[in-house]
This record gives sequence, structure tokens and C-alpha cells, in this order.
Amino acid sequence: MLQSKAFMKKTRRGQVVKVVREHYLRDDISCGAIFCQSCEKESACLSSSAPNILIVDTNVTLHHIDLLENNAIDDVVILSVVLEEVKNRNLSVYNRIRALCSNPMRRFFVFANEHHKDTFVKTMPGESPNDRNDRAIRSASLWYQKHLGQGPPILLLTNDIENKRKALQEGICTETVQSYVESLGRPELFDLVAQVCDSSLAEMDIEDSRPSKKKLIYPEHRPMSEITSGLQQRIFHQGKLRVNRYNPIEAYVNSESIDEEIIIYGRINMNRAFEGDVVAVELLPEDQWKEGNTLKLIEDEEDEVEEKVGLAPDSVDAAPTSLQAKPGDFGSKIGSRTCGRVVGIIKRNWHSYCGSLEPMPMPAGVGGAVNALFVASDRRIPKIRIQTRQLGNLLDKRILVAVDSWDISLRYPLGHYVKTIGDIGDRATESEVLMIENDINNRPFSEQVLACLPPLPWSVSQDDLKCNYREDIRHIRVFSVDPPGMYQIREANQMIEEFMLAANISVAEKILKHYPLCALLRRHPIPTPKMLEPLIRTAAAVGVKLDITSSKSLADSLDNALGNNDPYFNKLIRILATRCMTQAVYFSSGELTPPEYYHYGLAAALYTHFTSPIRRYADVIVHRLLAAALGLFKLPAVFHDKVQLNSLADNLNFRHRNAQMASRASVELHTLIYFRNRPTDAEARIVKIRSNGFIVFVPKFGIEGPVYLTPKAKDNNGEESCKNSADWIVDEEQQRISTRDGKRVYMVLDVVHVHIEVIEPQPNRSKLVLTLLK
Repeated sequence: MLQSKAFMKKTRRGQVVKVVREHYLRDDISCGAIFCQSCEKESACLSSSAPNILIVDTNVTLHHIDLLENNAIDDVVILSVVLEEVKNRNLSVYNRIRALCSNPMRRFFVFANEHHKDTFVKTMPGESPNDRNDRAIRSASLWYQKHLGQGPPILLLTNDIENKRKALQEGICTETVQSYVESLGRPELFDLVAQVCDSSLAEMDIEDSRPSKKKLIYPEHRPMSEITSGLQQRIFHQGKLRVNRYNPIEAYVNSESIDEEIIIYGRINMNRAFEGDVVAVELLPEDQWKEGNTLKLIEDEEDEVEEKVGLAPDSVDAAPTSLQAKPGDFGSKIGSRTCGRVVGIIKRNWHSYCGSLEPMPMPAGVGGAVNALFVASDRRIPKIRIQTRQLGNLLDKRILVAVDSWDISLRYPLGHYVKTIGDIGDRATESEVLMIENDINNRPFSEQVLACLPPLPWSVSQDDLKCNYREDIRHIRVFSVDPPGMYQIREANQMIEEFMLAANISVAEKILKHYPLCALLRRHPIPTPKMLEPLIRTAAAVGVKLDITSSKSLADSLDNALGNNDPYFNKLIRILATRCMTQAVYFSSGELTPPEYYHYGLAAALYTHFTSPIRRYADVIVHRLLAAALGLFKLPAVFHDKVQLNSLADNLNFRHRNAQMASRASVELHTLIYFRNRPTDAEARIVKIRSNGFIVFVPKFGIEGPVYLTPKAKDNNGEESCKNSADWIVDEEQQRISTRDGKRVYMVLDVVHVHIEVIEPQPNRSKLVLTLLK
């Protein structure tokens, strides 16, 4: 049976065109039930012994994927209309539901309702896409009821009030997720049910619950139609929100419609946006743009903002914002920076987060639901309110929690418990937490992936020997560059590094020559003079002049930066130089101009990664480009798709960055474990001066953090602040801080001695602190 399907589509040039496609309908599509007498059984999995066969709508699939993944839920029909809508709205959930459907141990079946002649529905005049899809879901549910007859009852799960009302009118058995879970008699499943805004929860987050005193905490998000219009008129600016890892009430948005970074200060201006959300931003009036003192060590603000002790940053990307180079970083004030507020969320980036519950007394009674606050390990994430019936089992655990909603009347978002990771403080548990936080997939390879490998035991076959693009070099003697007794290991390893760099540069030249618009290259942006200003001022304060006209001149200057009888002086200057620069990134050659290809750190006009395909996916991509350039293989289709290729480069940078952050977090975790029962005194070097202290680097342990010169005291409101900071005078030019009487003076790169210990200012939140030894 043939139907025509028409829809409107916007072209790349912005034109709206009508597209008409032929739509084939069949009557031989299987229902997926093993007990069905009329459908084929090859892919059937729905059991006759099931208490119900469930059909879930789109929102249930999107918001209750954690519940669906639980083994208590089986015999589920996923309609193709639902699958397609989920794919368009949340690719992560789509992949998870596809994994359930392909898992032979689970009974999830995809029914192609959009291609079955008895379940396909045409859009009625004036009907919205959402209403049409809801009608298609009801049509398929009704067909299943009639088709399976005396089999297990068909049950449609929907939380949509209107969809449920219409389903009941049409004779379809329907329940909400909450009522269905109640019928299962499994109290532990309630924790997996997504939370929606509830008036009782709103009352918990405001000081006065009287109706006349209730006030909204956050402004409403603008309608999408208004956001679209505002973006076109450049009243609003679109970009991805990035929250400062070290100051979670400060965020940044880079938008193509404005040449500078937009700063978002405070939870109200962030307006319920999460790290990674694509947002619409409105600029604040210039008189509200941020100015502040940068010479002061950050102090706790509700324990959300702090300058912590951790692994020393190796680039400007890894440094806390307070340590990064900014305009006025060595003056008393920051110049005005473009500030804005979030007016709408274009695309959410919610996912599951690791952390623990905020300690609270056990409520009276047993087994009832209680409201608890979840504190994420990632400080960029706000506290999340969840309901749980297993509070006693979770208080001392690291758990995973997903976000469900965030109403304008609630101080915190609502979420639900997903799973328990392990005991707080356990090394294996904390290691798994940092892997999850940085999106590092350490699960075993799937059977599908392993099936791509040749069977073991493997040996070179005759087909391999006949292959015209391979050469048999087994007859060539292979030797190590550092056999026993060899003493020039450093020179030999340096030679290997030079050969690897030369190979990477040669391959970059080759693939760019053949594919000037789609070569995968690696660039290191040239640091601006503003970025290098902190290094120049610090060096000048200790009598070193640096030439930054080129990477070579800077390298030569660093070679000549030798302190008098200070073996660590040169290394400190180099560390400070490195952290002024951004990291190298992958990119597609068609996206930039040739001058932007430059790799500053290597002083190379062209560079890529080619030499390590067994450990870097970027090298695999480059090998495919090179093979095509040599005529050995056809160029893969991805290189002809500009959008997909750019997405690939972005993902490579994202994964590389996450791997680095996971590595840093692992070192910091084990450093914390090491010092937990070993308070230690150590030598440190001052690397940055502040008005109330300084930042020090501890060479022996590779850690960096703040040292306060003025003790913290609580004011009448119970707020902590540093007292007597006015007793210290900062000399910005000489990079030193001294008491007014001049008896105590500290300069940048000075040697000081600090005491290192672990404290726990809040339950389950241990941290390293550095204290100056006199």
C-alpha cells in the first residue's frame, strides 16, 4: 500500500520548501509476540507469561529510561514513532533504548507502527506533530489489544493527562508510571521514578509558605518563538554554557554572534541552566557588567566557591579562572567584562551525576518516601532534591542521580536516584566516580566490537601475504634502542621523538596536499600578548627579560632564564610559561585559513597525529586519509560531510580533554588519600601574589593551592571573612606582599614552608589545605 507523506523543510540557505515522499505500508510486520499465531517468530521476544505487555509513550521513554533499564521491567513495545522522536530529542537516551531492544537478555521489541497499514495515521488538518504522534501511539495500542486478543493485557504508560483521557475514551487500558510502579509491589523502584514539580517541594525552598508571601526564585524562560526571533535580530545570543570548575556561580558563553566571551554571574542570571546546555543569552546593561578585585584569594560562599589545593595546572585551560590571565590581572580591578543572563534553554544537557546525599537525621517511621538533597562531586552542578525510600542505605554511599525538572519556584532541581556506586572514601568507588564524571567509558567491549577482530590464535595468512598494499618485513632485524649497558638513553629517546615529529609533519603535508578541505590537522593557537602578560611581569619582577616575538625567541629566552644558585628557578619559569597557553586542538583544514594551522608549541606550520594509531583515534583517522592519498583505499564518506567531520574533530578534542581531566582527578584523588593520615611539612614556591595571601606550588608533590596570610574569622552574621587584610600591602610591579611595618615580605618565586593536611569542612567533602609555617 502506498501513501504520500508531506512535510516542510528549511534549507541551508534559509528557504522553506515542501517535501513530498512516498510512504509504503505493509500488513506483514511482526507484532513481536512469541505466542502470536499470525506473525513470524524470528525476532519475537514478548512472552505469554508476562502480566502486561507495556507500550510507552515518548516522554515516558525520555524521562524514565533508568526505570526501563531495571530488570523488573520487561515485555515492552517501543513504537517506531516513539523511537524516532526520542532520537531527535535526546541521542543518549536513544542509544540506551536501542541497546535494550538489541539485548537478547531483555524483552524489548521495536514495532514499526509507521509502516503498518493498520497503525499508520495521517496528520489531520490543523493537528500539531505532538498530537499526531500521541494519536499514532493510541492507534498502535488499540491495534495490539485487538491483534493479541486473549494474550497478556496491553497497558499504555503515559503521564500526559490529555493523552491518558483520550486513551481511556478509546477503550485502551492506561496508567501513569507512578501508578504502574505501585502495582508492582517493589518499593525500591519508586526511587527510579522521575520527579515532577510539586507544590509541597516548592514550599520547602522558600522561607515563608503563605500564599501571599510565595515568590518566584527564577525568571520564566522565554518562549522558543521569541528566542528564535531574538536570535535573528541579535537581541539574544546562542551558545554553549560552560561553568567554571572552580567557581560554579560563574559561567561563560561563547557565541558566534558576538566577538567576545559573555560572562554569566550568579545562579539567578544562570537561570537554571546546567553545564553544557545550549542557551539563549541576553546582554545586561553595561552599568551591570562585572568589575572585581582579582588580587584576593577566593573565599567560600556557601561552600560553592573556593580556590582549592590540587594538581598544578599545565595550561590556561586547566587553571581556575581566578588564576588565569585576564585584563587587569595585575591591577587592583578587572576591566568591565561583557555580562549577560540566560533567557532560555535551547537544548538541555542533563544526564546522571555522581555524588552523595547531604547528611540528615533519619525520619520517624519505616519505608516512607523522604526528600533529600544530593550534592554532586562536580561542583559545577547545583544540589538536586530527590525522593527516596532507602535513605539509611544511601547516606554513606556514592550514588548516581539524574535530573528531571527545575521549576521557577524551586531553589534546586528535582531528580531521582539511579544507582549506588559504592562506599564513600573507598578507592575503587572514588576512581569509578571520576571516570563517570569525565564520561570515560571503561566497560568491556561489546560482542559486536569483538566480532570485528580475527579469531585467536592469529597468524599471518596467505591472503595477508598476497595483499598488494602490505609489505612483509619479518626478515629485517628489529632491535631496541636501549639494550643492557647502553648509556646514551636520553639522546636515543630524543632521536626517536625527533623522528616522530618529522613523520607527523610529513603526513600532515601529504594529506593536506591531496585533501585541502578535509584533512584532520592539529594546531596550537599563538598566545596573545595579554595571555603572556602575567609571565612577563613575574619574570621582570625576578630580573628576567623574556622575548615573546615568536615561539623560538620565547624558547631561547626560557633557556637563558637561570637563577643564581637556584636549580629550580628555570623549571618554575617554564611552568608559568606553559600555563599561559591554551591547549593544542584537532580541526578540519576546510574550517580555517592556512595561517591558523600553525602549531606554536612545535613552531611547525603544519602538524597532525599519525604515529600512534593503537592508542589514539585521531591517528586512525589520519591513517585513513593517508591510505586514500596513496591510492590504497577509497576516502571514507565522513570526509565528504563537512558537518560530520567538524563534529568528529570536536569530539576528539572533547574526549582528549576529558581524558586529561580524569588523569588530573585521579592524581588529586590519590594525593588526597596519601595525605589523609600523613600531615606533612614541605618546601613551596610562591607563584602568584594576592591581597590576602598567595598561591604556592609544592615541587615535591606537584600540587598547588592558596595560602592565607590573614586568618579567617566569622562576622556577626556568621559569614567567614579574612580579617586584617588591610595590614598587608601589595606591590603589583615587584610582585610582592609585605606588612605595613615591612617586617614580613614575600615575593613571587620565594621559598616558603607549608604544612599540608586533609580536613573535612563538610561531611563527605575532604580537601587539602596549605598553612604557612613561620
